Amino acid sequence: MASQTAPLSELLHQHRPGHGLRQPFYGDPEIFEADLQAIFYRDWLYAFPACMLGKSGSYQRLKVGAFDVIVLRDAKGEIRGFHNSCRHRGSILCSASKGNVAKLTCPYHQWTYDLDGRLIWARDMAADFDASKHGLKPVHCRELSGLVYICLVDEAPDFDAFAETVRPYLGVHDLSNAKVAHQSTIIEKGNWKLVWENNRECYHCAGNHPDLCLTYPEDPSITGVSPDGTFPEKVESHFNRLEAAGAPSRFKVGGDGQYRVARMPLLDGAQSYTVSGKIAVQKRLGHVPVLDAGALLLFHYPTTWNHFLTDHSITFRVTPIGPQETEVQTTWLVHKDAVEGVDYDLENLIRVWEHTNDEDRRVVEDNQQGINSPAYEPGPYSATHEDGVLQFVSWYLDRMRSAYTPIAQAAE
Repeated sequence: MASQTAPLSELLHQHRPGHGLRQPFYGDPEIFEADLQAIFYRDWLYAFPACMLGKSGSYQRLKVGAFDVIVLRDAKGEIRGFHNSCRHRGSILCSASKGNVAKLTCPYHQWTYDLDGRLIWARDMAADFDASKHGLKPVHCRELSGLVYICLVDEAPDFDAFAETVRPYLGVHDLSNAKVAHQSTIIEKGNWKLVWENNRECYHCAGNHPDLCLTYPEDPSITGVSPDGTFPEKVESHFNRLEAAGAPSRFKVGGDGQYRVARMPLLDGAQSYTVSGKIAVQKRLGHVPVLDAGALLLFHYPTTWNHFLTDHSITFRVTPIGPQETEVQTTWLVHKDAVEGVDYDLENLIRVWEHTNDEDRRVVEDNQQGINSPAYEPGPYSATHEDGVLQFVSWYLDRMRSAYTPIAQAAE
């Protein structure tokens, strides 16, 4: 472990390019805490689809490391975030994972807050008590085309560049008219980085994902991250056809590689992630003009990857729980007027990714167990099939080095 072998800065400096991370990165409690401090407590994090806050007073509770957050829709329809801690003696305000409230009332001493965070009632306080100085502490919160993001740091990094890049892509999916058809939450007994590494390649797909491989291509030129942004003629033709039809599609990577968006083709003739390859929802969500438009793939480290299809959309949220425990929440979105049993069959809608998620859980847990062996030694990645993993690891190391590598050593 890092505390028993080498400090984090030294481990970061010793990383062998093109290879996996050393064992402490996948289990050491001190490195896990460093990940939280350098990444999860500083970056914009995907929270959930905005449609989950259907009306004034609707809230969702999120936990990220030591932080406990309430995200709600206020009386004016604005989405706001607050730390779930009363300004009196610190009790949590909301104990449920979600709900609807007229006001936020602390169960301990009944201090009461309006939905905009203002303290509006505190019983038997001193005559000079100033309620305006004891409102809830806010959490940065932004809505992007129906997706809610939060940031826990006091001074949030820029969000606008990301929003401006992906908003045109998301626009045709019309998530403002979505509802949740199904949501699943699983715990994978593996480090959060293993969850991401597994997601960023399809080298493992043929041997592990029989349902997904009916529609999702294993071709690394489609599933990977091309260093120069070029793609085979088939993919370029796909981009051109969809963009001419009004659906932005061309590959874009932003920031320091933290996010990527592209509308990639499925296997020939496939329309959606179903066993038959046909659309799962007859009342389609969005305005993509053709059924075989493929999937708009959007990832944003460290918390989300997404698949936006012509009939429905699927979001994924990654939340680290412990050094070797990660929560993955999947949400299937359909048109708000789509009726289960009429416009879609729920089992047909969720089967492919329910199976794929469980298969990925097993893959990650097996990976973690093998890494825990004293015999583990990082091996080389496949430049052909695992370029996405290389990109993720590079992003992670850059973030950690900027936070933890001493200036003198970084200059070597």
